[in-house]
Amino acid sequence: MGTLDGKVAIVSGSGRGIGREVALKLASEGAAVVINDLDKEPADETVDNIVAAGGKAVACLGSVTEDDFAERFVKTAVDSFGGLDIIVNNAGYTWDTVIQKMTDEQWDAILDVHLKAPFRILRAAQPYIRANPTDYHRKVVNISSVSGVYGNAGQVNYAAAKAGIIGMTKTLAKEWGRYKVGVNAVAFGFILTRMTEAVATDGDTTVEIEGRQIKVGVSQHTVDAVKRTNPLGRPGTPAEAAGAVYLFCTQDSNYVSGQVLTVDAGSR
Repeated sequence: MGTLDGKVAIVSGSGRGIGREVALKLASEGAAVVINDLDKEPADETVDNIVAAGGKAVACLGSVTEDDFAERFVKTAVDSFGGLDIIVNNAGYTWDTVIQKMTDEQWDAILDVHLKAPFRILRAAQPYIRANPTDYHRKVVNISSVSGVYGNAGQVNYAAAKAGIIGMTKTLAKEWGRYKVGVNAVAFGFILTRMTEAVATDGDTTVEIEGRQIKVGVSQHTVDAVKRTNPLGRPGTPAEAAGAVYLFCTQDSNYVSGQVLTVDAGSR
């Protein structure tokens, strides 16, 4: 018996990194999971891994910023598995520079993926949640960042979006309590993903996201600072990040809502 047997979850950005580990963890505890990614290959791989382990999963491909995505995402869960119990808003990336060099395109792209897309997904889910009450508590977990809690130089767009998701979380906790929905946020520190694991050098590493070449990686100074100041002396892993999200998906957290859990090994 898993703690999430019979539950249905949607996890955005779950073909890779933290989102993938969240999906695998929820599935391992019995949830049927809708996997989302921009690209078919990582989404299908995550689905295949879950199914091979005896779980249930389907893919819903596409960018969370597409106008029709939120409705498709919710519909996929309801049509495929007959319900919707857990929403994890995880998809996103960083596109950094200092404010005087930041373009409107950079600002809009990051606000769209980290703030507008979760808003649309939650808005699309509300009619189903309202019309289908349960005797258990549904769960929403929004992914924030320590950048949204404390700010971070070079990330005015990302920090603003991640601060915004905290405000959304606290507001939805008040609006959706009457539906027995717990709404919380997890604010990650330095977690090793494809966006952070490379050390930035003069020949910067890039990844392609929605047709844009986005620089990834962190400076050696940042890596050294983490080793020096983090109580554990290292970044976190995606699996450790997923564990924090899972806590808010269980019925053990039913009286916890509107909260922000900072996951940085006690660095601040």
